[in-house]
Amino acid sequence: MAQERADRILDAAAELLIQHGYRKVTIDDIARRAAIGKGTVYLHWRTKRQLFEALLLREAVAYLETLLEELRRDPATVLPHRLLPFSFIDIQNRPVLQVLITGDTRPLQGMLADRPLQSQELLAATRMFDLMVGHGLLRADVPNLSYAMSALNGGFYLIDELDPQAAELDRQAKAETMAFVVRHALEPATPPPAEELAEAAAEFIAVFENLIQPYRDLIYAS
Repeated sequence: MAQERADRILDAAAELLIQHGYRKVTIDDIARRAAIGKGTVYLHWRTKRQLFEALLLREAVAYLETLLEELRRDPATVLPHRLLPFSFIDIQNRPVLQVLITGDTRPLQGMLADRPLQSQELLAATRMFDLMVGHGLLRADVPNLSYAMSALNGGFYLIDELDPQAAELDRQAKAETMAFVVRHALEPATPPPAEELAEAAAEFIAVFENLIQPYRDLIYAS
């Protein structure tokens, strides 16, 4: 019951965040949107900042759980040309995460500094890249490989703001283009064998699982 109520509050906060931005939204606004009393919100989070930090973490957990499910279903999803487009499509359906990934921080202005678990997220990202390299999922001859991968991936999220024609492509077409470019620019000509992909997927899953529980602990800390 308490978690259901917390999720209803977070749903309301998400809608208001996208519409008005962090600075303009008040606890009163959130309580009205969730159809509960203001005091009930404070039973879950002591401050507005804590509430919105919980919202960001909940969105991250939802994305990670979706990705884990896909990796368990098909370990070959660990291949970069499948992993990055899968994430691209999923994040397009999550407006709160989208503002983080695209760098459009206007809705979150005033709360992004010193986010909880930020150091763990960076360590996880480094670990994931190291796993890709270690399992032969990425080419070894690409100069500044980590930079190249980040720039390529990030460009697909940012291009709509720079090129109006790009915004006309549907999400699936963009994801398919991303898959083609990643496959031919960053991956070896011959993919690793199935057993190598299964091992890599299992290690990826372990990295993500190590993030999910600490996130949950902070979301529903009350």
